[in-house]
Amino acid sequence: MGFFFSSSSSSSFVFFFLAFLQLFSIVNGRNLTHSSFTPFNHDLYHSSRFIAKEIKGLVVRHPDRLRMETMRAQNKGYNAEVLVVTYNRARKDVNDSSKFRILLSFGQHGRELITSELALRLLSSLSEEKSIPNVDLSSLNNILEKIVLKVVPMENLNGRKRVEAGDLCERRNGRGVDLNRNWSVDWGKKEKDYDPHEENPGTAPFSEPETQIMRKLSKSFDPHIWVTVHSGMEALFMPYDHKNTTPDGLATHVMKSMLNDVNRLHCKDRCLVGSGGGSVGYLAHGTATDYMYDVMKVPMAFTFEIYGDKEASMKDCFRMFNPVDRTTFNRVVNDWSAAFFTIFKMGPHWMDLVHFNSSKLESIDEYLEGYLIERSSRYGKRMEVLDLGMQEIRTYFRLFLLSSVLLMFMFCSRISKSKYATIRPIVSAVSL
Repeated sequence: MGFFFSSSSSSSFVFFFLAFLQLFSIVNGRNLTHSSFTPFNHDLYHSSRFIAKEIKGLVVRHPDRLRMETMRAQNKGYNAEVLVVTYNRARKDVNDSSKFRILLSFGQHGRELITSELALRLLSSLSEEKSIPNVDLSSLNNILEKIVLKVVPMENLNGRKRVEAGDLCERRNGRGVDLNRNWSVDWGKKEKDYDPHEENPGTAPFSEPETQIMRKLSKSFDPHIWVTVHSGMEALFMPYDHKNTTPDGLATHVMKSMLNDVNRLHCKDRCLVGSGGGSVGYLAHGTATDYMYDVMKVPMAFTFEIYGDKEASMKDCFRMFNPVDRTTFNRVVNDWSAAFFTIFKMGPHWMDLVHFNSSKLESIDEYLEGYLIERSSRYGKRMEVLDLGMQEIRTYFRLFLLSSVLLMFMFCSRISKSKYATIRPIVSAVSL
């Protein structure tokens, strides 16, 4: 017995069939879109809870060199906590206040998971539980005894938890503020390409508990070197972020020379080197590094960008900001751990150059100022005619001194390049 459909039932069937196909295509289209994005790789990356647990274990096992504290702050019901690990080899014959102080921050943006993995590897290496290719810690004992290191493994814990919950593109903190736009230097200024979702600076400078904690930490510690570690590209940045220029003076040459050495030794000259605002292609206002340099007067302040996948889709955030295979993962954490040991070794040397230059310029300026005052008081108005000439002499004398220091700096730089050439990182053949 055959079946037949009336025209009305036939049209209804076609309608529902087409509707089903459309719904099926939409659902599957969404699934295809999401499946094309790289998921959180739990085989490579640890959870925030696991990282904290591992670090606490390191502190318990190595009380002679590691200690830990949790700093907390809150604003209008929003709470934040930041874990701070201090590395300090206590020696009775070395005063802590005379040691070289370095402050490192990782995980300021939640989606940049690789940075906190680097922090964990670095602390494990300092504890001598993990080794780094081509880095002999025993040869650095004398240097490591003369530094105090404070490490913030995960500055933005609340933002990181949002990433772990599935929002893989989240860079902001737990209430939607970009912590690297919440500092006071040039705060709140917006460029033409400003993205309110990505770069929300908050309601005011230091409105966020996380930045309040970091400001308090930097004030109490008073570091000689500051480094905030990010991912998204390969770069070594110095001030400034909010303008496309670098600071004046010899300190700029010292910082750039130091970055060039790190680039040559550990980045195989792949990394961009220069000011953040002049190199990255856009200006950033209210950043931590600009604050550390301009307000806290940290002599050497840097932003390190340790990894980026240029081929990744803008929406495939996990792949864009984090290595997704073990070979690249290990290369990144090993290379950049070695880079930090180079900084530990070279930092005091470069700082001596900065201090030498600034103290010499100040002393000669004071001498010439005193000479002018003494001559003016002795000869009165007759010396007014010579004031301009004396100012010119002072200017030329300072330029002469500066050029002499620069020549000495270049000579020392050549020596240091040969001296530290033994620190060679392992770099895989994986192309980025």
